[in-house]
Amino acid sequence: MIKKLHEILRERHPLIHCITNPISINQCANAILAVGGRPMMAEHPLEAPVITANAGAVLLNLGNITDVRMESMRLSAETAREKHVPYVLDVCGVASLPNRREYALSLLQETMPSVIKGNYSEILALHDPEYYASGVDAEDGVHEEKVVSAAKVLAQKYATVVLASGQTDLITDGKRLSRCKNGTPQLATITGTGCMQGALCAAYLSVAEDALSAAVMAAVMLGVCGQLAETEKGSGSFGVNLMDRLSTVTGEKLEEMKLLEED
Repeated sequence: MIKKLHEILRERHPLIHCITNPISINQCANAILAVGGRPMMAEHPLEAPVITANAGAVLLNLGNITDVRMESMRLSAETAREKHVPYVLDVCGVASLPNRREYALSLLQETMPSVIKGNYSEILALHDPEYYASGVDAEDGVHEEKVVSAAKVLAQKYATVVLASGQTDLITDGKRLSRCKNGTPQLATITGTGCMQGALCAAYLSVAEDALSAAVMAAVMLGVCGQLAETEKGSGSFGVNLMDRLSTVTGEKLEEMKLLEED
């Protein structure tokens, strides 16, 4: 599955529409380009639904939210549902900001994304209205099995796939569960790698037979390339190495290095 998705995306070059935050917009666009997709970042309310209707898949990322971006995301999500375009909802910041949590829950109820993507704390926050974390990073010490339980409930409730990113990435459709153990602590030393994972998920969602496979592929791709990009030179060199690896890694290398456990 890994090798096949890697090759199909590079063959088809699908259009991937992203409405994401300006902090990571460049990283997301370059990540999609690196793996074979064609990114477009149209966020004006008059443009977003038009691009969505013609896209292979969509990423909506709640980071650094604005009123205009919220309007565009809702229009894009509604269009995606009407036109049967798969989309990823990256729930950045919902664990620390009530307005984002409320907005994300309304999108989940009304538009049914193909994949919900968030870190451990963000997934727990969608599941438990009393849960709170500071900032946009996952809190330390969150128990993996607690996240597994929350992710499965969310996946079943919203008939979707949940990708919970952490030291071990957890991917579930409510019944099946994959644990991806690829990655490196250096991924946390540069901004936007979580957003890049959501962008990669959208890219693979455009060509995958099912959303679970796309989310697993995104986790493996970022994790393996992160490992291959490790360097002692520092975070700047790591960021360049990561983009190089995303653009040059082979399907065979991904299959060789993947660390997947399936429950």
